[in-house]
Amino acid sequence: MWNFIKNREPNIHMKRLFEPFLSYRHFRTRAVDRQNTSSTGLYGFDHLKSPKGFQRFVDEAIERSSELIDYISGMPSSAEIIRAMDEISDTVCSVVDSAELCRQTHPARGFVEEAIKASMKINVYLHFLNTNHTLYNAVKKAEQDGHLLTEEARRAALHLHIDFEKGGIHLPCGKLDRVNQLNMDAHKLCREYGENIINDPGYVDIFPASRIPRQIQHLLKPIYRLTSGVSKESLGSYEDEQEKGFRIITEPRTLFSVLQLTPDEQVRKMAYLKGSSVPHANHEVLDKLINSRHELAQIMGCKSYAEFVMQLNMASSPEVVVSFLQEMSNMVKEKADEEFNTIRNLKRDVCGQRCVDLEPWDEAYYTTMMKSSAYNLDSAVVASYFSLPQCIEGLKLLVKSLFGASFDSVPMAPGESWHPDVLKMCIHHPEEGDLGFLYLDLFSRKGKYPGCATFAIKGGRKISETEYQLPDYQHFAGTRVALDFAETPSNLFEYYARDYRVLKKFARHYSTGEVIPEKLVKSLNGARDMFAATELQRQIFYALVDQTLFGEQLSVPRDTNSIVAHLKRQHSNEKHVEGTHMHIRFSHFLTYGAATIWKKLCQEDPLSPTTGTLLRTKLLQYGGAKEPADLLTDLVGDGIVRYHNGGIVPDVTSCLEELKLLDDKNRHIGK
Repeated sequence: MWNFIKNREPNIHMKRLFEPFLSYRHFRTRAVDRQNTSSTGLYGFDHLKSPKGFQRFVDEAIERSSELIDYISGMPSSAEIIRAMDEISDTVCSVVDSAELCRQTHPARGFVEEAIKASMKINVYLHFLNTNHTLYNAVKKAEQDGHLLTEEARRAALHLHIDFEKGGIHLPCGKLDRVNQLNMDAHKLCREYGENIINDPGYVDIFPASRIPRQIQHLLKPIYRLTSGVSKESLGSYEDEQEKGFRIITEPRTLFSVLQLTPDEQVRKMAYLKGSSVPHANHEVLDKLINSRHELAQIMGCKSYAEFVMQLNMASSPEVVVSFLQEMSNMVKEKADEEFNTIRNLKRDVCGQRCVDLEPWDEAYYTTMMKSSAYNLDSAVVASYFSLPQCIEGLKLLVKSLFGASFDSVPMAPGESWHPDVLKMCIHHPEEGDLGFLYLDLFSRKGKYPGCATFAIKGGRKISETEYQLPDYQHFAGTRVALDFAETPSNLFEYYARDYRVLKKFARHYSTGEVIPEKLVKSLNGARDMFAATELQRQIFYALVDQTLFGEQLSVPRDTNSIVAHLKRQHSNEKHVEGTHMHIRFSHFLTYGAATIWKKLCQEDPLSPTTGTLLRTKLLQYGGAKEPADLLTDLVGDGIVRYHNGGIVPDVTSCLEELKLLDDKNRHIGK
């Protein structure tokens, strides 16, 4: 169970199915009551009316889980065992998920501190669950006795069995203790790694302010310094004057805007070097994490941590992943080289022949320049058609057109929200009722998780024959799927966000109400497709960094900086700059099948209810309850996945065609 739960954090996921034997104590969020106006606690949990409520939240979760363990120890039917295990998971995850969301987003320090304490306490209890032989033996019994009637129940038993053994429960006592310690160490290191990224984003101070283009000045902090100037009163005497500048906080989003839009090369260089060399503390954290995970993998009988975590994923082994990435890298290289030369030549034209090399801080600036020039694009004009209210209207359109449901803002009970900016949305079907709820917290603020992320609060789960816990087994709810399948739906819906037939129905100018011009959409899509090989090459490089750092270790350890530099030279045209360490704040690659699903199912009529029904009934509604490859093949037929060296990888033919990277010599790679 631990191995499943510990992967539920963002940037990167156990249901009450029966209540015949104990008091009916609900951990379910009251947020399912959309008409509720009485006061509640954070996220609709009554316990969380105050920061100290996290203590009772943890205690009751442990108490309830202990009752369920006692029930399971009596060895009820196989179906009851799996249901009870799922409720334990649901109960514990209510605390884990709520604490993590609070820790990452709540503006009140008191709530954050209590959430951290709750997280630490529940993680200690998780280790007790993961080493509980009563639960492990019960799951094995349920899996082996052949009495589980549904494929989902059998799959749940298998996954629980594997999760237990990934936690080392089948090992001798000494090795199990070491596995537990290594898991706790890794959890702490991962958290420390993420906190360091937030706490030490780096910064550079730029003077004078005129070196920063106006369109990004609102992203930066104005600063001032004293300078000496000639006094107006008496020539030759001096007095201090203030000079305005800007501080660039080199977190990824701000850094990218600076690199895209700043003409001053020295400003771009300073920002790039600082942003690519922090947080310094993560050098040691990453080395410790690599060593800890490698030791864990070896105890578990695997050659590498990459092999250890590939269990239950479609690709099945690091060898499958790496060989596939190598194929892709070779396929994309020629086109990426052409694009690199085009960008470098533009720099030479703009700057003169003295600028021989294209530097890492140049690419975003010159590609943006070329896209703007080729398609006459102005980012401010584009943004004027995509105000937040209009984007929400777009979501409503998709939900209504595809699934026949509404997606509306609903009021929150007093105490439910954590910030005035938060919206609560409800997906409601006229025949099925409320299907789920979504909190939107879309604006940046100090102390908040800096990236784009989703956080689970409560998974969907069948509680009884007549009651369903909204968004069957919460172990498979939502994004709790094979990690290499999780991004497929979101990647698919990106196609909707660039199809004019969809955009014209909601993208309107924020002040005039003008519908977005078709010519502008065509320009956006044209610009997006420019330098596609370069972007794909970058993603391949990132994936290879991940596979290599956590792959098989050499007898003589290599410095991580050297590994990354070597991979960059092999799989990227970007120069490696000594002193930069992109991997110390590297937080993730190829999606399975989004391009193929769009082409075969959605492209002809993207807003068709028939299309929506197929997407929901054959793909989205299952979560992790079915094998991803079976879901994809059932949805669109052959040509979406392929077998490769004993594993399953994407059939990237549609993707390559879309990016204009498919020719006769590369066609065998796509299929």
